[in-house]
Amino acid sequence: MEEAKEQLEALQDIRSMMERSSRFISLSGLAGVFSGVFALIGAYLAYWKTNSAQWIIRAQDTDFGTGQIVKIDWSVVSFLVIDALLVFILSVGVSYYLTRRKAIKNGLPLWGTSSRQMLINLAIPLITGGVFCVILFYYGLIGLIAPTTLVFYGLALLNAGKNSLEEINYLGISEIALGLAGLLMKGQGLLFWAIGFGVLHIVYGIVMYWRHDR
Repeated sequence: MEEAKEQLEALQDIRSMMERSSRFISLSGLAGVFSGVFALIGAYLAYWKTNSAQWIIRAQDTDFGTGQIVKIDWSVVSFLVIDALLVFILSVGVSYYLTRRKAIKNGLPLWGTSSRQMLINLAIPLITGGVFCVILFYYGLIGLIAPTTLVFYGLALLNAGKNSLEEINYLGISEIALGLAGLLMKGQGLLFWAIGFGVLHIVYGIVMYWRHDR
């Protein structure tokens, strides 16, 4: 009986080692919380800037922004681009620092086969989504950009989730659903963006911290 118990524990240890080697499990929940806070601040600044003055004029203006653009204030566009880049850079920087600290604490490698594959799986949908959003902007479909970023981000998380923790998959599904809902709600893209990249990240981060980081 004792021998069977030892064999079962050995099998469980082997399974745990295989899972640790095949999945990137050093993601920090606190990184998700910080990323969500940065996104909410960025969304507020974008809302303030775009509502401080009329920055785009269309021949036939609509909530979704499908009319032909007559005039556009490029200083506002530059502000929005810089705003988004700052949110992205701060989020990536904090995520790298906290994930690296967690990996060192747990004695796990930060860069390996699982983390490299996860980044590749994450990058392909993100790059595709970025190009797609540029095309939307080119055709004047500005109102579709914010919810579209949520959809592609969710697809990226689902694609990367098989190399990481299961919570990533749930977050990805939530982002996709929120993005699709945002596409149906005219003029509310920024609100859905703030919920997806802000509130959902904070909730996900708290859950991750509670389940894996304590």
